[in-house]
Amino acid sequence: MARRALKLASWTSMALAASGFYLYSNKYLDPNDFGAVRVGRAVATTAVISYDYLTSLRSVPYGSEEYSQLQSEVHLRSARRLCELCCANRGTFIKVGQHLAALEYLLPQEYTSTLKVLHSQAPQSSMQEVRQVIREDLGKEIPDLFVSFDETPLGAASLAQVHKAVLHDGRTVAVKVQHPKVQTQSSKDILLMEMLLLAVKQLFPEFEFMWLVDEAKKNLPLELDFLNEGRNAEKVAQMLKQFDFLKVPQIYWELSTKRVLLMEFVDGGQVNDRNYMERNKIDVNQISRHLGKMYSEMIFVNGFVHCDPHPGNVLVRKQPGTGKAEIILLDHGLYQVLTEEFRLDYCHLWQSLIWTDMKRVKKYSQRLGAGDLYPLFACMLTARSWNSVNRGISQAPVTATEDSEIRNNAANYLPQISQLLNHVPRQMLLIFKTNDLLRGIEAALGTRASASSFLNMSRCCVRALATHNRKTTCSFFRRTQISFSEAFSLWQIDLHELILRVKALRLTSWVLALLCRLLPAPH
Repeated sequence: MARRALKLASWTSMALAASGFYLYSNKYLDPNDFGAVRVGRAVATTAVISYDYLTSLRSVPYGSEEYSQLQSEVHLRSARRLCELCCANRGTFIKVGQHLAALEYLLPQEYTSTLKVLHSQAPQSSMQEVRQVIREDLGKEIPDLFVSFDETPLGAASLAQVHKAVLHDGRTVAVKVQHPKVQTQSSKDILLMEMLLLAVKQLFPEFEFMWLVDEAKKNLPLELDFLNEGRNAEKVAQMLKQFDFLKVPQIYWELSTKRVLLMEFVDGGQVNDRNYMERNKIDVNQISRHLGKMYSEMIFVNGFVHCDPHPGNVLVRKQPGTGKAEIILLDHGLYQVLTEEFRLDYCHLWQSLIWTDMKRVKKYSQRLGAGDLYPLFACMLTARSWNSVNRGISQAPVTATEDSEIRNNAANYLPQISQLLNHVPRQMLLIFKTNDLLRGIEAALGTRASASSFLNMSRCCVRALATHNRKTTCSFFRRTQISFSEAFSLWQIDLHELILRVKALRLTSWVLALLCRLLPAPH
């Protein structure tokens, strides 16, 4: 019996040693991909973060200066732990972390600033894995498909990476290849997140973050289907064809599958790179206006919204030949389709916010699920203080002080913000993310203080509501009346914009005159 036990122990030891040597020597087999490791890491991180919040803030009076300081420290520690978890578990975890990082005006600054690194720290698949995906999906080896294929990716994201290549017919293309393990891990990761968030809700009932899981459940299968991404790209290109400043890369369907997407290669600088624009003589204010027009058209007029405009997905360049500034829109996997009812209520709400009609602000905020928290809802949408909303967001430009105040106050209103995010229509969640990403770009370009974006939004709202009203009436007289009203409203907006420009020019001339008086003339 002892001999048999010794023999069994010897064989077990040999098997474990061989397995360990195999795992160590096989650089393509990552222990981090094992379910037990991923689950254990996620559970441990959640437990440590929860324990930190429960114990660190318990003995300090709520609302005191010491409490605020301590809370900020706990936020920062927890954000770093969460970031490490996302980097280690990769895939879906990084995608969710990037979503949280985009909510700059809704979540504590410690979280958004820490998680921002996830946009640049996405994992890379090895060339062996890239070849495997291309072989499985296209049925050929890379040399059979391409004259050249750059092994170093142009960029890597949470779900895929992009390589530059040249086809045999001479076309330069961008090849988007999905990470091979993402498909199998995503559904398990979402289930794991759901279980962990339910556990956290038991400890902290006031924090409701199940909307994160709901969004991941709905959007990840769509983002993992690259054929869906290709269809979205073609749809938005057709939808916004009137904008000659917009470039959407062409899709090459003959070499595209659910995990491999071939598209036209288009180069440019990131939209938040002010130095690149200055070097290439691209007008920063013009790019900001173009971006506002494009997204206002998507949201208010078409109800089909590109929801991932982080700087890596929005490039700028000078058009070859014409030299005009051009915006290149990439990564069309994540779109939000707005229902007619939601889109019209959202149009009414923004019109009310722009023209400071507070009764209608309350009415349409509540129609969109805000309830009694409609003041907070209005502040979240505009990223302005309630005082600014009451004065008129298009009247007074946002200041650095107000912007900082809004970001810092996110921590104080986190329970109410999480409650709102859990109760508004699901369509609103990606709109919040899109709004915050666009504001981040405006802040980087230094154009956030401009009122032109609100005026462009107002124009789109007027057009969208007029189009809807014309559709719902059979009377020729009523349709004519609606068209005249639309034209008059658009004229009013143009006049308002002209007055603002004149005021700005007058203010500039006053400042110059004052400087001339104050500064001594050179002798």
